[in-house]
Amino acid sequence: MPTAATLTARLTLGLLLASGATGAAFAGQKRVPADTIITNARVYTVDKARPWAEAVAIRDGKIVAVGTKATVEKLKGSTTRVVDLGGRLVMPAFGDAHAHPLFGALSFTRCSLHNGKSIADYQAIIRKCIADNPGTGTIYGAGWEDSLFPPNGVPHKKYLDAVSTDRALIFDSVGGHTNWVNSKALELAGITKDTPDPVNGTIDRDPATGEPIGSLQESAQGLVQKLIPPVTDKNIQDSVKYTAKLFNSLGIVSWNDAGVNWEDDGSSAMIDAYKAVHDAGELTSYVTVSLTWKNDKGMEQLPGLLRAAARGNALGVPTHTVKFYVDGVIPQKTAYMISPYEHSHEQGSAQVSPETLKQAVTAVDARGMHAFLHAIGDNGVRISLDAIEAARTANGKKPTHHMVTHLNVVDPADQPRFGKLDTFAQFQPTWSSWYPYMELTEQAIGKERMKHIYPAGSIVRMGGKLAYGADWPVATANPLEGLEVAMTRRTAGDPNARPLVAEEGITLEQAIESHTLNVAYVNGFDKVTGSITPGKNADLVVLDRDLFKIPTHEIGKTKVLVTLFKGKAVYGALEAAGK
Repeated sequence: MPTAATLTARLTLGLLLASGATGAAFAGQKRVPADTIITNARVYTVDKARPWAEAVAIRDGKIVAVGTKATVEKLKGSTTRVVDLGGRLVMPAFGDAHAHPLFGALSFTRCSLHNGKSIADYQAIIRKCIADNPGTGTIYGAGWEDSLFPPNGVPHKKYLDAVSTDRALIFDSVGGHTNWVNSKALELAGITKDTPDPVNGTIDRDPATGEPIGSLQESAQGLVQKLIPPVTDKNIQDSVKYTAKLFNSLGIVSWNDAGVNWEDDGSSAMIDAYKAVHDAGELTSYVTVSLTWKNDKGMEQLPGLLRAAARGNALGVPTHTVKFYVDGVIPQKTAYMISPYEHSHEQGSAQVSPETLKQAVTAVDARGMHAFLHAIGDNGVRISLDAIEAARTANGKKPTHHMVTHLNVVDPADQPRFGKLDTFAQFQPTWSSWYPYMELTEQAIGKERMKHIYPAGSIVRMGGKLAYGADWPVATANPLEGLEVAMTRRTAGDPNARPLVAEEGITLEQAIESHTLNVAYVNGFDKVTGSITPGKNADLVVLDRDLFKIPTHEIGKTKVLVTLFKGKAVYGALEAAGK
């Protein structure tokens, strides 16, 4: 029979649990005071065991209690900082499962076209870049939109030649799949009408003369690579710092670098940069690296790739994922489709053969690594899922979390396969609001296939899971805009905008989980972040409005007031947020 003391202890513990405090907070005989208590807040935890709370206690950068104000404040000591947030919403800090820090930072810090809204805007920006960088070298930048070059998103050199024919001008599209170049760049690169298209690439040409028109698709971008100013180690490190600062301001403390280059000896300048920035104490996020599968090689590259992964992990940079570029994009008809494009015999093509893809994904899965597959066309999605299915069949059930990203079109027959294959569907939610781009897409694939565009809701209803990644700088990295568009499928902030297949929207709770806990899982950090759970690190955001109480079309306008990473403010200040 239990003693009176035992019964008293059990009753005390039961009252604590019933009132919302976590049992872990009071483990042991002595209650160690918290360093910080956040109280009088609306705490959405993304923890199914306790989705809502009023207060959070933090000690040594970790969450030690989550519950009611009264119970959590039992951990208050003489030196505890108590911050009253006046009812503000607190959530887990966001994660991003798909970012390109080097491309993104250089895109904005070189000759950025991102703010241009017309070809004339682009020309004005480029003229200023030339004036700001006197000499004879190449002017390189990024950020032009496919939609400004109808009907197929292919730009012409004549617009750049009107700015300069003396210096090479080279600009990446916002998605990074196309270079727009002027005549001087073509000349210096030796590209003529007699230059053959490289494997997995296209030199766009005048249909009458065969002359290059100044647009280079996919691997054809490599033909002008030698003209682009080389990137230094400092550039790479600065890119990591730039991204960390930007992402922290948006509430993000975890990202996947979705396509890192490596050498056959296992070295990687990007991994070295992460190590250097981390050692300098300036990497205020969890980062995992996805090594790029080289489509111009076959299975013979596997030993070098594994060396690079082993080296990254040994340096403390998680390197457990391989990024496969399976196909291209729809407007330029490089995405791989099951049926031909509208008014065409073209279907696009796979940039890596289906058989090689199966072998590679199976080999990666066998070693406990994760496959991360870029697939935009419905056939690109299908062969990606086929490869994952082959791996699951060959290796049995393994704790590998494979992802397919973009998913512009997913055939209905393939939508249930995400749940069946335990594979995450990784969408870029704001892409659903890109109407000029969607118009180019509809012209290319027709109205019937547009019914199956970004089918997030269907995949969730069929048992699949989502993990969000913005593909920054292709789209805004702002998770709050992403949450809104994921729900409404329309332009953020515009309740009157036409939704893109409205039934494919998801709930706020699903969208938040897909941008927090699910991203933490696929990035490999779910044991330490992604939810407000005792034992995890104190990675939190404080928002200026309550997402659960405002009109949906205002969610994207919400601002992050504070971002905590391991209990420390890396953006904003807690005390200021409570005022």
